[in-house]
Amino acid sequence: MSMCFEEAPQKTGLFRWKTLILRGLSWALVLSVLQGCATTAVVTATDPRDPYESMNRQVTGFNEAVDATVLKPVAQAYAQAVPQFVRTGVRNFFGNLGDVWSLANNAAQLKLRATGETAMRLSINTVFGLGGLLDIATEAGIEKHRADLGLTLGHWGVPTGPYVVLPLLGPSTVRDALALPVDMQGDVSRQSAAAQKRNATLALKLTDLREGLLKIVDAVKEASLDPYTFTRDAYLQKRRNDMYDGSPPMERNFEDPDDDVGD
Repeated sequence: MSMCFEEAPQKTGLFRWKTLILRGLSWALVLSVLQGCATTAVVTATDPRDPYESMNRQVTGFNEAVDATVLKPVAQAYAQAVPQFVRTGVRNFFGNLGDVWSLANNAAQLKLRATGETAMRLSINTVFGLGGLLDIATEAGIEKHRADLGLTLGHWGVPTGPYVVLPLLGPSTVRDALALPVDMQGDVSRQSAAAQKRNATLALKLTDLREGLLKIVDAVKEASLDPYTFTRDAYLQKRRNDMYDGSPPMERNFEDPDDDVGD
């Protein structure tokens, strides 16, 4: 997911791949610079998964300021102005589009059941769910299997790397951050030829995502002594559960959860 809006020129296939490669190199450079800065700072991290905690907390503070100023007010206005059934339809629609990229990654991980069920969800919700506005597949008991390139890389043995907080984008790991440019290209909602439509779709998607987190974020801040560590632990645990389809092996002293990857 990207916070950046795009220009209008049409792209050839070759140009799109060049852009993808450049974005990947750019992310690698950004992460290298951030990690380099972190090594020069006073790091007081106590969790070996988060060696750059000092830097990550600063980025988190920046993200929270942007959220409080822009994202949260827009999401609150959206929740008040748009009826619940419309918001549900929007969320279902983006979820159905997301299943396209999940299908590709489940197939790349050779997870036959997840691939088959994701294909069924796409077919049912697209055909009988008014293009995805209705989530008939979930009501029929067909499980949703979210997957992305970061999970695919982890499935084939690529370690997560340290926990990082990306400006505007939030919690991630080095592996997931480097996979992000490809995930962006795999997002079907970004495939419109017209930049204006892409930008409008992105804005709606971001607003819907933040609206869905309004109660959760507020509850975490109220109930947690340290929302940063709560968010970090929850994110890493969720990614680990996603990697092992909800049944991760027992961790041993915070070792890299991707050392022994299973289907």
